[in-house]
Amino acid sequence: MGSVNGLPAHILLVHAIVVLLPLAALLLVLTAVWPALRRRLAGPNAILSVLVVALVPVTTSAGEWLEHRVAETELVRHHAELGDTAIGVALPVAVLALLIWWRQREATASAGTTGTAGTGQRRTYLAPMSVTITRVVAVLAILAGAAAVYDTYRIGDSGAKASWTGNFSPTAVPGGPDGD
Repeated sequence: MGSVNGLPAHILLVHAIVVLLPLAALLLVLTAVWPALRRRLAGPNAILSVLVVALVPVTTSAGEWLEHRVAETELVRHHAELGDTAIGVALPVAVLALLIWWRQREATASAGTTGTAGTGQRRTYLAPMSVTITRVVAVLAILAGAAAVYDTYRIGDSGAKASWTGNFSPTAVPGGPDGD
């Protein structure tokens, strides 16, 4: 994807990633540790997290397009390398969000059924069967969420440095809103 309305698509798409990936990570942690929120938000967060995973390669592809149209600098190279790590943090968020949603779905379904396996009871594979499993999922969610937020920060910071280093004046320019 090249440009949208005369602007590089990457600079537009990156805003979606910068907002949605940390939001999905935050919701992942909240749904992992807070049962009331899990019941309400596990499904929407699973959808959001999968959407983010789909959006990351589109954004990095647009970034590669842009990379070939700007001056080659060490800052641009560093940003491009860091950008390639986004999928590595988005995928665990999505997988864990799907796992939490599925466990919640099965817990809700199994709570509403009675009887034995021969009388129509649904089999549940990932329902919360033990506190230990729930705690392990919560710890993994916290780690994956923290990694996603940190990686998003690192990528965004390197992109801002690549875009703005040497491209603005530390003092107001003459004739500008703050200059004379």
